[in-house]
Amino acid sequence: MSGLGISVVICVYTEDRWEDILAAVSSVRAQSRTALETLLVVDHNPALLERLAEEYKEYREYRDGGGVRVLANAGPRGLSAGRNTGIAASRGEIVAFLDDDAVAERDWLRYFAEGYADPRVMAVGGRTVPVWASGRRPAWFPEEFDWVVGCTYRGLPPGRVRVRNVLGGNASFRRTAFEAAGGFATGIGRDGDKRPLGCEETELCIRLTRARPDAVLLIDDRAVIHHRVPEAREHFRYFRTRAYAEGLSKALVARSVGAQKGLESERRYSTRVLPAGVARGLRDALLARPGGAGRAGAIVAGVLTAAGGYAVGSARARRTGTTFSATAIDQTPPSGTTARTAPDGRAAQDKGGPTA
Repeated sequence: MSGLGISVVICVYTEDRWEDILAAVSSVRAQSRTALETLLVVDHNPALLERLAEEYKEYREYRDGGGVRVLANAGPRGLSAGRNTGIAASRGEIVAFLDDDAVAERDWLRYFAEGYADPRVMAVGGRTVPVWASGRRPAWFPEEFDWVVGCTYRGLPPGRVRVRNVLGGNASFRRTAFEAAGGFATGIGRDGDKRPLGCEETELCIRLTRARPDAVLLIDDRAVIHHRVPEAREHFRYFRTRAYAEGLSKALVARSVGAQKGLESERRYSTRVLPAGVARGLRDALLARPGGAGRAGAIVAGVLTAAGGYAVGSARARRTGTTFSATAIDQTPPSGTTARTAPDGRAAQDKGGPTA
C-alpha cells in the first residue's frame, strides 16, 4: 500500500481564515508520508481564489511535499459541492479531507495509508482534537458533545476500529468508493456561515456500504488533527444552535437512507454514552468539582434540542417533500487540457482554469 497516491482536499470559503488555511496547507506539506497533491477548493469567493492562486503559484507542480492547486468550487455553494469538485480534480487513488481551520500531525497520512492495506477498506478517518480559543475547554462543555465543534467526541472506541461513518473534516476515501456510491449529497451540509448543518459524510458512508456491502470503514485514532475552536463556539448559544441543526440534518439523512440505518449509531450514543456522561457530571457536582452540574445540564439540553430539530426537520420534509441528491463524479484522470465534467454538470477545462 506504500505506493498509493493520496490527494488532500481542503475546502475554503473566507479570507477571515487566511492564516488557518496557510497553516493547514503547511501541515500537509510537512507530512512524513508525502501527499501527491493538495487541492484548495474555494467556495464562490473570487477574491480569496485570486489571493490563494498568487500565494501558491510557485507550488502548482512542485513535487517535494506535493504540488498545491487552487480551484473554484464548480458546483452550488456549500461544502458538499466543494468536496465533489476536489474529488473530480484530484489524481490520487486515495482522497483525504482536512478542515481549513485544522492542522494535521506529521504522521496523519501515514496512518491513513496503513489502513488501506486491506482492499476491503473504503474509508479511513482519524481523531480530531479541539484547540480552544480561550486556551482551555469551558468547564460546562461535555466531551460527549465535542462533535458540536467538529471534533472527536467521548464515546467513540479507541484504536483502529470499524465504524458506520467517518467524520468529514478528518477523513479519507478510496477513489473507488466514489465510483460505487457517487459523491457528497448537496443540500444537506454546510454552506459558509449559514446554519451549521452537517451529516453529509454520514449519508455518504451509509450509501457507500449499501452499494458495497463488503466495504469496511475505519477510524484510526493515531491519525490526529488539531481543530481550532473560535471563541464564538465556546458559548452555550452556539452549542444549542449546532445541536438543533444536527437534528435537522439527521432528519434529512433518515429520509434518504431510512431511520433504522440513519439513526443506528445515535441510538447507542443516546442510550449508553450520554446517560454515563450525565452520571459523571452529577457525581462531579456532588464532589464540588467545577462544571459538573453544567456538563450534566448541557447533555440533557443538547439531547432535547437535537430531538426538537429532528422533529421539525422530519415534519418539514414530509410537508414539503424536501430531498437532496448525490452527485455522480466524473473521475477521468486529468491530462493536458482534457475537458472534464464538473460536479454540477458544466464542462470545465483541466488546464488550470481558475487554478494555481
